Amino acid sequence: MEPHWQYPAFNVTEFGPRRHSVALCVFLINEGARIQAQLRKMKPLADLVDIILADGGSTDGALERAVLEECGVRALLTKTGPGKLSAQMRMAMAHCMEQGYEGVIVVDGNDKDDTSAVHLFVQALKEGFDHVQGSRYIPGGRAINTPFLRHWGVQLLHAPLIALAARFRYTDTTNGFRAYSRKLLLDERVQPFRNVFQRYELHYYLAIRAARLGFRVKEVPVTRAYPMGAPAPTKISPVRGNLLVLETLFSACLGKYDP
Repeated sequence: MEPHWQYPAFNVTEFGPRRHSVALCVFLINEGARIQAQLRKMKPLADLVDIILADGGSTDGALERAVLEECGVRALLTKTGPGKLSAQMRMAMAHCMEQGYEGVIVVDGNDKDDTSAVHLFVQALKEGFDHVQGSRYIPGGRAINTPFLRHWGVQLLHAPLIALAARFRYTDTTNGFRAYSRKLLLDERVQPFRNVFQRYELHYYLAIRAARLGFRVKEVPVTRAYPMGAPAPTKISPVRGNLLVLETLFSACLGKYDP
């Protein structure tokens, strides 16, 4: 890894060699049965991508070695340094760049996303796209049981602001199911490996920066389903968390994270 890159300290447990040119990085922390259910659904994807778990420091015991090996996981990265989601992203992407992957697909580990759409991201990367955004709101996409406030927050505020800043019509900018090319992540005008990215900043920044710099950007249809009659699996608290999301959104749109 480059000496000037900034990313949190982490441990690596490998279960097998690199087999593919694209990695699927799954971000999680204390997801319990949800991550195990998701991994079992994802098992066939091991024939298409290398599955890498980027754990924020889970303590629930769900990441048993036998389960990970059974589900075809290639590696488990465990963050031991500070930071939240964007720190996990920097950890995973730095590892994938060091391992020589040509593309990185990212997805949450809370079993909300239908990962059968992974082939669409792989195809887009092979076609030369650099930032691929999964969207529930384009033809072929599905939004199931999306909380009312979240749905309209994306539709009326989040997506329009990021689209305006990026000069590209994004439709689902809070969806963490995305893909990035090696070319984008290593470009000196992008510089994603900086400590300024700690929480949700990196998702928003890369969507805007990729489009503004003229990288090839597209959306692909995905399905995201929230559980019926149960609390939404999310790490964003109702008040403080949503205020932080808005603050981060405005900062990204105003270019505050640009190098």
